[in-house]
Amino acid sequence: MRRKLAFIQTVLGIIFRHPVTGTSIIPILPDGRIVLVRRRDNGKWALPGGMVDWGENIPTTVKRELAEETGLELLEISRLVGVYSEPDRDPRVHSISVLVEALVQGNMKTKDHREITEVKAFEPSAIPKEELGFDYQRQLQEYFEGKTTVA
Repeated sequence: MRRKLAFIQTVLGIIFRHPVTGTSIIPILPDGRIVLVRRRDNGKWALPGGMVDWGENIPTTVKRELAEETGLELLEISRLVGVYSEPDRDPRVHSISVLVEALVQGNMKTKDHREITEVKAFEPSAIPKEELGFDYQRQLQEYFEGKTTVA
């Protein structure tokens, strides 16, 4: 019983004392527009993405999150844009976000109505920067500047 309790304490310590790993995706439609989602929790626009599930790798997470949040199909992860790990970048939890550019296709429709209220494609020059949540304005700015960031 003590070994079991020690194991549980170790697992909880790992979970609650280490950052959560996730993805952020810059989905690019064939016409060059970028797809954003409006989050239910804060009403702001965001890049699609989410936490890596146990047993998943980054490409699998990107494919799953795109389908859940936008209804789009992943054609190709075309570029690693950056890794963002500042402890205060997400007010909910300390998370590490792997940001990728992805070529996508299909019809936009969210399947995750608990998290997402709207999906919309924007011309790069029309992205509503003042309405972006978390650190997405920085991520998109560095993407447009062609940077690869580790922060």
